[in-house]
Amino acid sequence: MSLIKSKKYQNIVTYIMLTVGVVIAAYALETILIPNNILDGGITGISIIISKLTKLPVSIFILLLNIPFIYIGYKNMGKNFLIRVIYSMTLFAFFLYYFSYFESLTDSILLSTIYGGALLGFGVGLVIHAGGCVDGTESVALVVSKKTSFSVGQVVLCFNIIIYFIAGFIFGLDRALYSLLTYFITFKVIDLVSEGMEQAKAALIITDKGTDMATEIYNRLGRTVTKLRGKGLISGEKEVLYCVLTRIEVFELKRICEDMDQSSFVTILEVSDIIGNHIKSNRRKKLSEK
Repeated sequence: MSLIKSKKYQNIVTYIMLTVGVVIAAYALETILIPNNILDGGITGISIIISKLTKLPVSIFILLLNIPFIYIGYKNMGKNFLIRVIYSMTLFAFFLYYFSYFESLTDSILLSTIYGGALLGFGVGLVIHAGGCVDGTESVALVVSKKTSFSVGQVVLCFNIIIYFIAGFIFGLDRALYSLLTYFITFKVIDLVSEGMEQAKAALIITDKGTDMATEIYNRLGRTVTKLRGKGLISGEKEVLYCVLTRIEVFELKRICEDMDQSSFVTILEVSDIIGNHIKSNRRKKLSEK
């Protein structure tokens, strides 16, 4: 019974965090950045450009353009990720529409760039920390990174540079440069809030159910796992799993560990560099089907 209560409490906290993060991100966009023609990156940036050209609400394009990316995220991250993403993006679109009736907080481009980027990064960081997503770019970047030598961060950056290049023709070069500066501010704040200074993370998992957990990690995340033998001073023989993954998969990994073995001990480590392709998985196939 206590386990059920604990999971309920965790779910409540997760969705509260998702809600708060979405509200902050939507507020930053509609009251600071968009009124000054400063773009966010990814699908949100494309939605802002189309909205400016068509005079239709940004929220409509946020929902429509993210549909294929939601599906891609589901195929690569599973059902739980899908539920959180649908909740996050739907709420994000709603609050974008709601805050579109608010007046702009400032007309200063410099203040908008700095504080708008920081506030947006804080909101998006909360959403990512809670295992959600308000932009489908990272889902696609995750898939591309598995099939190429590019990291998630590199794919997202290339994608955003193209968006800002297009924005330069539409809104002027100065707005494109301010948008690029906002992106770097946002990215750094997201890192701080979501506890990830790098895209790659390493997980050390000490468990009694190593084989089952390794299989579940591969099936749900597509990540290979290295199994080691360990011996605790008090607990005795244990299995130690080592896995390299991306920051947006950390939340799902924690869920897997909670579902498979409540007594497992998990440590998330920073990864400064990766040599080889341990983090990549070119093809996902259920181990149970072999």
